[in-house]
Amino acid sequence: MAAGLTDDGGVRASGTFRRVRSRDLVHIALFAAITAVLGLVPAVDVGPVPITAQTLGVMLAGSVLGARRGFLSQLLFLVLVAVGLPLLPGGRGGLSVFTGPTAGYLLSWPIAALVIGLITELVWRRYNLGWGVLANVVGGIVLIYAIGIPVSAAVLGTSPVAAATGALIFVPGDLVKAVVAAAVAVQVRRSYPVIEPRDRAVAPR
Repeated sequence: MAAGLTDDGGVRASGTFRRVRSRDLVHIALFAAITAVLGLVPAVDVGPVPITAQTLGVMLAGSVLGARRGFLSQLLFLVLVAVGLPLLPGGRGGLSVFTGPTAGYLLSWPIAALVIGLITELVWRRYNLGWGVLANVVGGIVLIYAIGIPVSAAVLGTSPVAAATGALIFVPGDLVKAVVAAAVAVQVRRSYPVIEPRDRAVAPR
């Protein structure tokens, strides 16, 4: 079936309604900006990989925007970093940050937001603080560490075990971020929900 516009601005394709909204672009840009602003919080240097507040932005993007928009917001953020904007703590930016010990952590952010968003969308009708924390822990901690630790070990020439041991210092702060992001997402869901239930986002013809 050829695509066409619906009366309410949706796009019809293959018997389903797929809506493309300009506000999606606003949300994507907004959460890329939120992640950037969190980079203004001074980092805590505890070794080659500093403790920063920016993973809170990753968790917020996934849990508030959902999978697709959360992914795109963090991808946009990384593109801005890659072109040289000083959006990382300490005013860092440029392609060189993607060859250092933090490269794996940075590159995992869009994937982390995607996973958090997928889990959030799956449980959206019964989403609460517990589900939010679980989504943030799985996507925003476990997945980020699973990608970041091996890359950091490879760049630094250390063993993955040593790199993982060094990453333990991040866990308490990341758990706090997981709770904060979930609490914010719960409030946003009540007052200004951005994510739609799956059966509303894709409606039959």
